Amino acid sequence: MGAIKVTIWNEFQHEKQHDEVKKVYPNGIHEAIAEYMREQPDMEVKTATLDEPEHGLTEEVLADTDVLMWWGHMAHDKVKDEIVDRVQTRVLDGMGLIVMHSGHMSKIFRRMMGTSCGLTWREAAEKERLWVVNPNHEITRDLGQYIELEHTEMYGEVFDIPEPDELLFVSWFQGGEVFRSGAVWHRGRGKIFYFRPGHETFPIYFNPEIRQVLANGVRWAKFNGNTNTVGINVCPNVKPIEKLPEAK
Repeated sequence: MGAIKVTIWNEFQHEKQHDEVKKVYPNGIHEAIAEYMREQPDMEVKTATLDEPEHGLTEEVLADTDVLMWWGHMAHDKVKDEIVDRVQTRVLDGMGLIVMHSGHMSKIFRRMMGTSCGLTWREAAEKERLWVVNPNHEITRDLGQYIELEHTEMYGEVFDIPEPDELLFVSWFQGGEVFRSGAVWHRGRGKIFYFRPGHETFPIYFNPEIRQVLANGVRWAKFNGNTNTVGINVCPNVKPIEKLPEAK
């Protein structure tokens, strides 16, 4: 088995425009995540950002990507629809997709979910307790009962997503809300993992447990299925396997 080819996409706008974000992520959120992923012996990592030609997600880049990680917030509308189409096709063909934090409102996540993906929110630097509710899943491997984050942005229910194939994490916030913070779905041959933590003004992507979850997510999301199956993403006209009786 070769290395898992990971592409980390970040719109990379807050870090350029807001000093308070630049102080936390001087090289961009994508580089904070990539720093840890590059330490993983089974991963080969590259990054892409909004301002690159084709948002850095050319046909060649996506064809060479096993798992795409997505972070966006202030520029969802700047992502070109043809790039969203391109990413969707690759996910249906088997590329894994990990959507982080405010990426819940990205064009690609909403496209794959088929819902508004709306929620409630509050930015008050409050405590979050991220409870593991599915300890038997590959993404929650080697975690404790919960991950505690001292300062986070609150996301609250109702989170308008389709029923997950599996729910992995539920968050409790100091202000009283709860939220489905980690869930997975299958679309075509592809696997999708949504993971809530990661606001741009908090150093959450330097938290060792959050990084571990993301690395576990990459390993889970990589396609390991059967590419010989038919009827996935296409509608072929097929010949019968057995001989059919002659029509009268």
